[in-house]
Amino acid sequence: MHSPLVSRLDTQAAWRSSLDRQVAAYARFLADHDLGAAGDDARLEALRHRLLADRLMLAFVAEFSRGKSELINAIFFADTGRRVLPATPGRTTMCPVELFHDAEEPPTLSLLPIETRLGGLSLAELRGRTEPWQRMPLDPSQPEALARALSAVTLTQRVPVEMAQRLGFWHPEQGADNPPQDAEGLVEVPAWRHALINYPHPLLQRGLVVIDTPGLNAIGAEPELTLSLLPAAHATVFILAADAGVTKSDLSVWREHLGGSAVERFVVLNKIDALADPLLAAEDVQTQIDRQRQQTAETLGLEPGRVFPLSAREALAARVAGDEAALRRSRLPELEAALAGELLPRQAELLAQATVETLREMREAAARRLGDRRRQNAEQMLELRGLRGKSGAKVRLMLERVETESAEFERCTARLQAMRVVQARLQREALAGLSSEQLRTEVSAMQSAAGASGFAISARKPFELLFQRLRGAIDAAQAKAGEMQHMLDGSFGQLNSEFGFAFTVGMAPDLARYRAELDLIAQNYGRYVGFSQAWRLAVPGFVEQFRRMLLSKLRVVFENAAGDIEMWSKSAGVQVEQQLRERRKAFQRRREALERIQAAAGELEQRIGEVEAQDVHLRDLQQRLDRLTSETVSIALGLLAPADAA
Repeated sequence: MHSPLVSRLDTQAAWRSSLDRQVAAYARFLADHDLGAAGDDARLEALRHRLLADRLMLAFVAEFSRGKSELINAIFFADTGRRVLPATPGRTTMCPVELFHDAEEPPTLSLLPIETRLGGLSLAELRGRTEPWQRMPLDPSQPEALARALSAVTLTQRVPVEMAQRLGFWHPEQGADNPPQDAEGLVEVPAWRHALINYPHPLLQRGLVVIDTPGLNAIGAEPELTLSLLPAAHATVFILAADAGVTKSDLSVWREHLGGSAVERFVVLNKIDALADPLLAAEDVQTQIDRQRQQTAETLGLEPGRVFPLSAREALAARVAGDEAALRRSRLPELEAALAGELLPRQAELLAQATVETLREMREAAARRLGDRRRQNAEQMLELRGLRGKSGAKVRLMLERVETESAEFERCTARLQAMRVVQARLQREALAGLSSEQLRTEVSAMQSAAGASGFAISARKPFELLFQRLRGAIDAAQAKAGEMQHMLDGSFGQLNSEFGFAFTVGMAPDLARYRAELDLIAQNYGRYVGFSQAWRLAVPGFVEQFRRMLLSKLRVVFENAAGDIEMWSKSAGVQVEQQLRERRKAFQRRREALERIQAAAGELEQRIGEVEAQDVHLRDLQQRLDRLTSETVSIALGLLAPADAA
């Protein structure tokens, strides 16, 4: 009983695999015929890695007892014939759980003790270590044993209030929201900080990553969830109880962590089976569900079409029993269709766009090289045909002319060297404001201006000024890249005119998307800077983790922006080296041909035939290049049309 999400993931996985094979064939073609530029191999390899390894991250967020784990079971694990994640009363997921598949590692449940929060290291830093984690092997062929193993994520422990406060689960100023104390004054906290489940489920093998995030208290206690994992998710599914609607704690989760428009958001009104009433007609029950859906959408500021009433429990039971009619009544397929129809096509669109842009750029560069080779062939052909019936003296004169032209050509090297010096200077100036050192300086200045002790209260203005300066750095790099493009356009034009080159310079990279990424980071992180979040920022270690994670996010943006400028500048320089090399080879071929003709007159017609055959070969390569590019682009865009039509 396949869901629309499963079917769409299957289709997308097959498309990615097909596109990867085509990109591999494209890379072989360029390499076999010496048509690639320096760095093309690395670019194509990175594209192939993205096609095969790009993951789709889907976060499920809810307060306790909303049926979140049951929903995950219904969507992803019904094929095991039972519940895999604990979802029965009294047994709920207590720590964030990340489900994924890594083929290079055996199926494993990895648990990070809650005490690691006291060490100040982030989850990202702890992922690369082995010693803090407790690991348990999993056997996917034994669903019962698998479920028993995963029940470990429900474990808790009782600690004194002072320890609960250090761990981030107790806040004196948030008294009403703190967990209750038992008779001995102890507080119940999760046993684990994070759980990683490496499991070879078909959907996870296709690149899906599921994040199960339990409760406001757990979300707020872990900075990396709020500052990294949730903002990085491609979509979030926020689960509410249909009978309760949006409670105060639900609204807190939404406003503090999900209220922005950074990711796709889907809201589930779960447990609609609880609204069934034997004293009411089915139409009246449906009216209640529709009213709750409308009120939920208004409260959260969403379109009603983004709110999905359903019953995860009935859906899981229907899937296990193979009952299609019951599955439709559960209304789960409506949510799955939305995820498949809205979320997955966007990921495919980004992959297709990256593939098409990369291949078209490489096709243009390869076509320029082929065109330059054909132009040189045509010049040599005219020269050779002009030798028919000529004397040995004429051949000697032609040799002298080749030597003269070669010597004149070499005069361009000084001009090129001067151009490279200016280009290198402009590149350094463009990248100066995007360096990691400059970024660390800016973030440290923001923290110093805010003051460590009063960070929550005084950080708003320094935070906003930080992002003003960072946007200014992006704008300055964009302006300097434009200056470099103007210089290259002028220099290339003169060199093409005087020395017969075919230099072209592409448009400087558009850094607007990195400015947009800065705006998104400012939105996600800015919500934690201010008086309303003072209690959270007072948690030991939170400010330092905030700084380190903010710096990590910003570094990725600036490194990518700098990488775009460097790659673009390098491509301009690479074509200079390629055309210099090609031109020198052409002079050498002309010289060798004339020398052979001088030694044996019969070689003239043979050489003319070789040049003609070479031109036929170059025309064939151009046709094959165009055909291969067209086929690859067609495959890349082929998945998008059906999705759009749907």
